[in-house]
Amino acid sequence: MYPRKQSPPSPPWTDDEKEKHYDYSKNKDTHFNNPYLRFGALVFVSLSLWLLVLLLWFPPKTRPTAEVGVDLVQKPQQQQNVHHHLIRTTQNPNNIKTSTAATVDTTSTSKSPFKVPTCDASLSVYVYPLPAKFNLGLLNHCHALNLYTNMCPYVANSGLGQPHPKLGSAALWFATHQFTAEVIFHARVENHPCRTLDPTRAAIFYVPFYGGLHASSKFKEANLTARDELAFDLVDYVQSQPWWKKHKGRDHFITLGRTAWDFMRVTDGPDFGANSLLNLPAVKKMSVLTVERHPWKGSNQHGLPYPSYFHPSTWQEMVAWQNRVRGMDRPHLFSFIGGPRKGLEKAAVRDKFIRQCGESTRCMLLKCGSRASKCHVPSEVLKVMTESQFCLQAPGDSFTRRSTFDSVLAGCIPVFSSPHTAYTQYKWFLPGDESTYSVYIDEKSDASKRIEEELLKIPKEKVTAMREKLIELIPSLTYAHPNATNLGFGDAVDVVLASLAKRVQKII
Repeated sequence: MYPRKQSPPSPPWTDDEKEKHYDYSKNKDTHFNNPYLRFGALVFVSLSLWLLVLLLWFPPKTRPTAEVGVDLVQKPQQQQNVHHHLIRTTQNPNNIKTSTAATVDTTSTSKSPFKVPTCDASLSVYVYPLPAKFNLGLLNHCHALNLYTNMCPYVANSGLGQPHPKLGSAALWFATHQFTAEVIFHARVENHPCRTLDPTRAAIFYVPFYGGLHASSKFKEANLTARDELAFDLVDYVQSQPWWKKHKGRDHFITLGRTAWDFMRVTDGPDFGANSLLNLPAVKKMSVLTVERHPWKGSNQHGLPYPSYFHPSTWQEMVAWQNRVRGMDRPHLFSFIGGPRKGLEKAAVRDKFIRQCGESTRCMLLKCGSRASKCHVPSEVLKVMTESQFCLQAPGDSFTRRSTFDSVLAGCIPVFSSPHTAYTQYKWFLPGDESTYSVYIDEKSDASKRIEEELLKIPKEKVTAMREKLIELIPSLTYAHPNATNLGFGDAVDVVLASLAKRVQKII
């Protein structure tokens, strides 16, 4: 049954009081015959309406919070539209360093412990608005950018790849591909405080060409003209710009996410798919940032770190990771992550490393090569490295390895067997005294036959000091999240811009 409707409540006054109330209500109107009251009411209503209009026309600004999954990861197609174009004039940025010492309690301080990079006129960078075919347009065909891998998941989120929550916060950790540095760098510079939108004020000029991704899509192109076509188009476009003509390109630079060998095709050797970008006279006038420079013919080439998996947005996130690395329990003396190579003389040492690691009870071996291997799973890679005191870094298909930067991130002291794996490559990033952060065992020496014995000779105090130096290097070898503002530390992009500014000042 439906409930019966209730009678409306009785009014709060009696019939006699009702008449009095009505008379009172009528008497209220007589007060507005007073001209002063009417004028005051009119002023009050006018001011209220004016304040309402101001509130609607100029809403209060709120600073967005960096919540996980909210506006922190972007699709590459949206990249140019969402980056904030910040321009800041501050002090001299030429010396980018990080703090060296002890654990920082991020809960008790609101000031960054790092030396924070700043911007001045010598460091203002202009980003060329290239036609899309040279960068973002290539990502529309991401499935065809690599002959062996579908790159679509990896070029997403401005080149960071897919979030990897097994490592930690989805806003910080990503399954980043080793060959996407050029995409990440582009996104980071577009949102960098030293960026200027006015080319007349720029000290350095960035040409954001995704040359590595394009090169890997053309490795099997037999027609050399077609393989080189986009590189020639790029040079023609840049040379036609007035900013190029001012200093003949000496204040221009590009970044490449693959090794220099992929852009220096030779006529007197085997053709393994390289184009001729770095052989072009115009490009030789520019500064070239590449993950592996040519050790003997790369006078204008400078090593660029491979991207690892950690992309923080604040100095607190960086310090928290550094503190965590300090406290890691490392039960393994050393480890090796990699597989054997065939037909490569410079990679023959890998067989030696794999054999010695496999025979040692103090070594952790994560062998690559089979489908069941976990050496491409970021969480597995960092697990091995964070549990090891030393990480063997043997050359692979070329001299350098992304694994070197993974080991630094994990606080695992790298053991090199070739000077070209790091020492001759990343001089803008690594200390001049290699012994402060690494171990060198020449692959042709007798010591390379007894790696475990050599590592056990290093005093515990020395190991601790070397690890602390590595932890100090983590910020400058890390690519911060491209959306980050007010980082509070200098990342790899900051080091590049400051170093380029110094170089250009010397050249011009």
